[in-house]
Amino acid sequence: MSNDKVVKSEQEWKEALTPEQYRILRQKGTEAPFTGKYWNQKEDGTYVCAGCGQDLFRSETKFDSGCGWPSFYDALDSGKVETRDDFSHGMHRIEVLCSRCGGHLGHVFEDGPEPTGMRYCINSASLQFRKS
Repeated sequence: MSNDKVVKSEQEWKEALTPEQYRILRQKGTEAPFTGKYWNQKEDGTYVCAGCGQDLFRSETKFDSGCGWPSFYDALDSGKVETRDDFSHGMHRIEVLCSRCGGHLGHVFEDGPEPTGMRYCINSASLQFRKS
């Protein structure tokens, strides 16, 4: 998959994504905990961006954080995700975005397991899964 940026109009995104994917990836929404298709997934493979197909996370870094969203302790490659300060909802969090298409993936917290201590809390609707 190319690392070229994916740029589409809002209409093109609406046509390419499901309404739920659009709400989360393009409008920075979230899914209810314990409702996404990947929160409890245990299969081996790679999680890719539902917006552009970029590889983001490997199943080896997925863990059960108890939060109800798929959680990973590391991204596949630091260049695959971008982070930015998020002050919405009256709090400070670190938003995680796909570096290729800018899609909202979720948030990252510093309460994950070793070796990184990070917890990437990612919406299932932002992802697609490719089995190994």
